Amino acid sequence: HTEWLAELAGGVEVAMMLASERLRVVLVTTHVALRDVPSLVTQERELTFRPVREASGWFGGLPADVREFYLPVSDAPDAERLHTWHWPSENPNAPTLLYLHGVRWNLTGHLRRIENLRGFGFSVVAIDYRGFGKSDGEMPSEEGVYDDAHVAWRWLVAHERDPAKRYVYGHSLGTAVATHIATDEGARDGMAGLILEGGFTSLPEMAKALAPSWLPIDWLVTQRFDTIDKIAKVPAPVLLVHGTGDRLVPHRFSEALYAAAPEPKKLVLVEGGGHYNTSWVGAAQYREAIAELFGVPARGRAAAVGPAVRPFAALAAAAAR
Repeated sequence: HTEWLAELAGGVEVAMMLASERLRVVLVTTHVALRDVPSLVTQERELTFRPVREASGWFGGLPADVREFYLPVSDAPDAERLHTWHWPSENPNAPTLLYLHGVRWNLTGHLRRIENLRGFGFSVVAIDYRGFGKSDGEMPSEEGVYDDAHVAWRWLVAHERDPAKRYVYGHSLGTAVATHIATDEGARDGMAGLILEGGFTSLPEMAKALAPSWLPIDWLVTQRFDTIDKIAKVPAPVLLVHGTGDRLVPHRFSEALYAAAPEPKKLVLVEGGGHYNTSWVGAAQYREAIAELFGVPARGRAAAVGPAVRPFAALAAAAAR
C-alpha cells in the first residue's frame, strides 16, 4: 500500500498546488503581463509542467524484462535524447501502446500504471519528455512535448509495422498529447485505438475551474492543450476512463470529451477512483472495456483467443496500406 499512499498524497499535493499556485501566479502577473510577457510565459510553463528529475520515492527499480534506452529527437550529432522504456508483452501477438504521462512525475512514478496496461494486453513503450527524469533538455512546453511524442510515435511505427496493432495512451495532461498524436501522425500512419485516462477539455477550461470568473484566463494561458478541439478528428476508437472521486480533474471533463469524440467510443467512470489510482481501482472495468472496444485480450488470456486484432483495427490497417 506504500505506493498507493504515496500517489494519493502526491495527488492531494498537486491539487493544492494547482489551486493555490495557479491562482497566485495569475493574480500577481495580470498587472505585469503587458510589460513582462517572457517572464509570464516562463512562470506559466514552470507551473504547468513542474518536471521532476529525481526518481519517485516509491520506485523500486525496473523489472528485468524492461528495456531502457534513449531516443534522439533529431539526426543531429548533438541531438537531445528522450529516456525511454519498452516493456514487451509475453504474448508475441500483443499490440504496442505508446504511453504519454502527465505533469510532474517522470517515468519512475508511472511504473504501476504501465504494468497495469501491460497486464491489460499490451506491449508498452513510454518516454519522459525533455526536462523530465533522465531525458535531456530543460523546461518543457506544449510544442516541445508534442515534438517528443512524435519522436516516440516514429519509433513505434518503425517497430510495429501493422497499424492494427498501434495504440496511444495518455494520462492527465498526457491525454492532450495523445490526442494530438492520434489526429496528426496517427491519422497519417494508421492506428487502432486511443485511450485517455483522467483527461480534460483544455488547460484554459481547467484554469477557469480554479480561478475567479473575472480573470481573463483565455488571454493569459498560452499552454492551451485544446483536446476538445481535436478529439472529433481521432481516426480510431476512443476509450475514456475517469475516476468519479478525482478531485484534481473532475470527471465532467471526460464526459465532455466523450460527447465530442467520434464513434466508436466508450466512457468508463470508475466509482471512487482518483486521479492516480483509477487503473487499479477499476481494473476489471478497464480490462473489459479494452476487450470490448478494441478486442485486445488481457495477459494470460491471449493464447486462448488468438491474435489481438479487432475487426475495426484490421479494416483501419487495410485502409492505411
